[in-house]
Amino acid sequence: MSRYLPGILAMATIVVASNILVQFLFGQWLTWGAFTYPLAFLVTDVMNRVYGPQAARCVVFMGFVVGVICSLIGTQIIGEFGPLVTWRIALGSGLAFLTAQLLDIAIFDKLRRGVWWRAPLASTLIGSTIDTALFFFVAFSAALVFIEPGNDVSWANEVLPLLGTGPDAPLWMSLAVADWCVKLGLALLALVPFRLIVSRILPDPA
Repeated sequence: MSRYLPGILAMATIVVASNILVQFLFGQWLTWGAFTYPLAFLVTDVMNRVYGPQAARCVVFMGFVVGVICSLIGTQIIGEFGPLVTWRIALGSGLAFLTAQLLDIAIFDKLRRGVWWRAPLASTLIGSTIDTALFFFVAFSAALVFIEPGNDVSWANEVLPLLGTGPDAPLWMSLAVADWCVKLGLALLALVPFRLIVSRILPDPA
């Protein structure tokens, strides 16, 4: 278990940092957390390549526990507009994280014998897509208002041009698309540190 500790600490750091940075806006459609959270896929993929899927799942479950703790703390902190974290956001965050990360591990494991970049790229792209769709739908869609009737999500369902220029859509869809685009970009950039880290640990990283 001690050899998994760097991965566990890295995942915990990313989860905590993302939970804090999500409170601060970056432009109109993003928060600073959008730039740190995708690094969780890098940690998962490195652990998967180096130690295998069981180790990666261990790191993911530890990250999930940290995320749950952060969400529970957030629900108890009252800001200007109510709790910093609503129960819907907590549910969406936990469900999206666990589903996407476990899917990432499964896809990576299926592709691990191919060229070195295929497994991390494919698993991260698919996992990131599922993560974004699950989180924003569960946290903000008007279709799921019954989950937390006291939580007003009308602001997230205001119909506006997508990303300010596209077809009309609920605001949360613009937020989701912007978040997804960042994740896709970081999935490509993460191939560089993935290769460098794995090369330093494994004698033959292919």
